[in-house]
Amino acid sequence: MKRVLESSRYLAIFGVVSSLVASAAAFIWGGYKTVETIIALIRTQGDDPLTAVSFLELMDKFLIAAGLYIFAVGIYELFIDDLELPAWLAVHGLHTVKSRLSSIIILLMAIVFLERLIPWQDPQGTLMFGIAIAVVSAMLIAFSWFGEKE
Repeated sequence: MKRVLESSRYLAIFGVVSSLVASAAAFIWGGYKTVETIIALIRTQGDDPLTAVSFLELMDKFLIAAGLYIFAVGIYELFIDDLELPAWLAVHGLHTVKSRLSSIIILLMAIVFLERLIPWQDPQGTLMFGIAIAVVSAMLIAFSWFGEKE
Protein backbone atom coordinates (compact mmCIF):
# COMPACT_ATOMS: atom_id res chain seq x y z
CA MET A 1 0.00 0.00 0.00
CA LYS A 2 2.85 2.36 0.82
CA ARG A 3 4.35 1.95 -2.66
CA VAL A 4 0.97 2.58 -4.30
CA LEU A 5 0.47 5.79 -2.29
CA GLU A 6 4.00 7.00 -3.00
CA SER A 7 3.61 6.34 -6.71
CA SER A 8 0.16 7.92 -6.87
CA ARG A 9 1.76 11.34 -6.54
CA TYR A 10 2.44 11.09 -10.27
CA LEU A 11 -1.30 11.42 -10.87
CA ALA A 12 -0.69 15.14 -10.41
CA ILE A 13 1.01 15.14 -13.81
CA PHE A 14 -2.48 15.17 -15.39
CA GLY A 15 -3.20 18.48 -13.67
CA VAL A 16 0.21 19.84 -14.63
CA VAL A 17 -0.13 18.92 -18.32
CA SER A 18 -3.72 20.18 -18.47
CA SER A 19 -2.75 23.49 -16.85
CA LEU A 20 0.23 23.92 -19.18
CA VAL A 21 -1.94 23.27 -22.24
CA ALA A 22 -4.56 25.72 -20.93
CA SER A 23 -1.83 28.28 -20.18
CA ALA A 24 -0.40 27.97 -23.70
CA ALA A 25 -3.90 28.33 -25.15
CA ALA A 26 -4.53 31.45 -23.03
CA PHE A 27 -1.21 33.00 -24.12
CA ILE A 28 -2.07 32.30 -27.78
CA TRP A 29 -5.58 33.68 -27.19
CA GLY A 30 -4.04 36.82 -25.67
CA GLY A 31 -1.66 37.17 -28.61
CA TYR A 32 -4.54 36.84 -31.08
CA LYS A 33 -6.61 39.42 -29.17
CA THR A 34 -3.58 41.75 -29.09
CA VAL A 35 -3.35 41.68 -32.88
CA GLU A 36 -7.13 42.26 -33.12
CA THR A 37 -6.92 45.21 -30.71
CA ILE A 38 -4.04 46.83 -32.58
CA ILE A 39 -5.89 46.45 -35.90
CA ALA A 40 -9.02 48.01 -34.35
CA LEU A 41 -6.90 50.83 -32.91
CA ILE A 42 -5.42 51.56 -36.34
CA ARG A 43 -8.83 51.40 -38.05
CA THR A 44 -10.48 53.80 -35.59
CA GLN A 45 -7.34 55.94 -35.28
CA GLY A 46 -7.78 55.76 -31.50
CA ASP A 47 -11.16 57.53 -31.55
CA ASP A 48 -13.10 54.60 -30.07
CA PRO A 49 -13.42 55.11 -26.30
CA LEU A 50 -13.76 51.36 -25.79
CA THR A 51 -10.18 50.81 -26.99
CA ALA A 52 -9.01 51.24 -23.40
CA VAL A 53 -11.38 48.44 -22.39
CA SER A 54 -9.84 46.23 -25.08
CA PHE A 55 -6.39 46.78 -23.61
CA LEU A 56 -7.69 45.94 -20.13
CA GLU A 57 -9.21 42.75 -21.52
CA LEU A 58 -5.78 41.84 -22.88
CA MET A 59 -4.37 42.00 -19.36
CA ASP A 60 -7.13 39.60 -18.29
CA LYS A 61 -6.08 37.02 -20.83
CA PHE A 62 -2.39 37.20 -19.98
CA LEU A 63 -3.04 37.13 -16.22
CA ILE A 64 -5.18 34.03 -16.67
CA ALA A 65 -2.38 32.44 -18.71
CA ALA A 66 0.20 33.34 -16.05
CA GLY A 67 -2.04 31.99 -13.29
CA LEU A 68 -2.43 28.66 -15.09
CA TYR A 69 1.33 28.47 -15.59
CA ILE A 70 2.05 29.25 -11.94
CA PHE A 71 -0.48 26.59 -10.92
CA ALA A 72 1.15 24.00 -13.21
CA VAL A 73 4.63 24.77 -11.89
CA GLY A 74 3.42 24.75 -8.29
CA ILE A 75 1.65 21.41 -8.58
CA TYR A 76 4.68 19.91 -10.31
CA GLU A 77 7.04 21.13 -7.58
CA LEU A 78 4.72 20.01 -4.79
CA PHE A 79 4.06 16.50 -6.06
CA ILE A 80 6.72 15.50 -8.59
CA ASP A 81 10.11 17.19 -8.29
CA ASP A 82 11.91 20.53 -7.89
CA LEU A 83 12.49 22.70 -10.93
CA GLU A 84 15.21 25.22 -11.71
CA LEU A 85 13.14 28.38 -11.43
CA PRO A 86 13.65 31.96 -10.30
CA ALA A 87 13.44 32.18 -6.51
CA TRP A 88 10.12 34.07 -6.61
CA LEU A 89 8.51 31.22 -8.59
CA ALA A 90 9.78 28.34 -6.45
CA VAL A 91 7.06 26.60 -4.46
CA HIS A 92 7.61 25.20 -0.98
CA GLY A 93 4.05 24.49 0.07
CA LEU A 94 0.44 24.47 -1.01
CA HIS A 95 -0.12 27.81 0.69
CA THR A 96 2.41 29.42 -1.66
CA VAL A 97 0.44 28.26 -4.71
CA LYS A 98 -2.86 29.39 -3.20
CA SER A 99 -1.42 32.76 -2.21
CA ARG A 100 -0.02 33.44 -5.68
CA LEU A 101 -3.28 32.43 -7.32
CA SER A 102 -5.20 34.65 -4.87
CA SER A 103 -3.04 37.60 -5.94
CA ILE A 104 -3.83 36.93 -9.59
CA ILE A 105 -7.55 36.62 -8.81
CA ILE A 106 -7.47 40.01 -7.06
CA LEU A 107 -5.79 41.59 -10.10
CA LEU A 108 -8.34 39.99 -12.42
CA MET A 109 -11.21 41.31 -10.32
CA ALA A 110 -9.70 44.79 -10.36
CA ILE A 111 -9.41 44.68 -14.15
CA VAL A 112 -12.99 43.45 -14.51
CA PHE A 113 -14.11 46.32 -12.27
CA LEU A 114 -12.25 48.86 -14.42
CA GLU A 115 -13.79 47.34 -17.54
CA ARG A 116 -17.21 47.89 -16.01
CA LEU A 117 -16.32 51.35 -14.70
CA ILE A 118 -15.25 52.80 -18.05
CA PRO A 119 -18.69 52.62 -19.76
CA TRP A 120 -20.36 53.76 -16.48
CA GLN A 121 -23.92 52.76 -17.31
CA ASP A 122 -25.28 51.75 -13.91
CA PRO A 123 -23.75 53.73 -11.02
CA GLN A 124 -25.53 51.81 -8.24
CA GLY A 125 -24.75 48.45 -9.83
CA THR A 126 -21.13 49.49 -10.29
CA LEU A 127 -20.92 50.53 -6.64
CA MET A 128 -22.34 47.20 -5.47
CA PHE A 129 -20.00 45.35 -7.84
CA GLY A 130 -17.04 47.32 -6.46
CA ILE A 131 -18.05 46.56 -2.87
CA ALA A 132 -18.35 42.86 -3.69
CA ILE A 133 -14.91 42.86 -5.28
CA ALA A 134 -13.47 44.70 -2.27
CA VAL A 135 -14.95 42.15 0.15
CA VAL A 136 -13.67 39.16 -1.84
CA SER A 137 -10.25 40.82 -2.21
CA ALA A 138 -10.09 41.52 1.53
CA MET A 139 -10.93 37.90 2.27
CA LEU A 140 -8.26 36.61 -0.12
CA ILE A 141 -5.67 38.98 1.38
CA ALA A 142 -6.64 37.89 4.90
CA PHE A 143 -6.47 34.25 3.86
CA SER A 144 -2.98 34.79 2.48
CA TRP A 145 -1.78 36.80 5.48
CA PHE A 146 -3.15 34.46 8.15
CA GLY A 147 -2.06 31.40 6.21
CA GLU A 148 1.55 32.58 6.35
CA LYS A 149 1.37 32.75 10.16
CA GLU A 150 0.68 29.01 10.46
